[in-house]
This record gives sequence, structure tokens and C-alpha cells, in this order.
Amino acid sequence: MAKKKPKVAEGFLFFDVIYEDGTKSSRRKVSASEIEDMGEAHARTVIMDQDRKVAEMSGNSRGAIKSIARSAK
Repeated sequence: MAKKKPKVAEGFLFFDVIYEDGTKSSRRKVSASEIEDMGEAHARTVIMDQDRKVAEMSGNSRGAIKSIARSAK
């Protein structure tokens, strides 16, 4: 019997991020309500905040973001 695919979280938009060092982070989740309120350019700020929180917990910082684009479905 085939497994069911997990549901995509409602209310989120996904973005692909490319960092200046050439690494790529796919399907980064950003709340749709934040994007709705502030516009899609606000996604960069949200992702930078996420990166900063992860860096604080892990001790490893990410590089600067080179580009960001909506993920294809």
C-alpha cells in the first residue's frame, strides 16, 4: 500500500535561497500572513531572522543571501 503524501502546511509560502558562498537552501517556509501584510520582499528579512536564530543555537553562521525566489510547486 502506498504511503500518503504529507500535507503542505496551510498558510505558508516556500522560497529557495542562494547564499553568496554558492550554497542553496530549498523550500524555506515563511508565513503567508507576514508576506500578505508586508509584501513578498519581506521574505528576505524573515529568512535572515530565521538564519540568525539558527546561528545562535548552533554557533555556525550562514553567509549573506545572494538571491531569493519563490519555490515551484
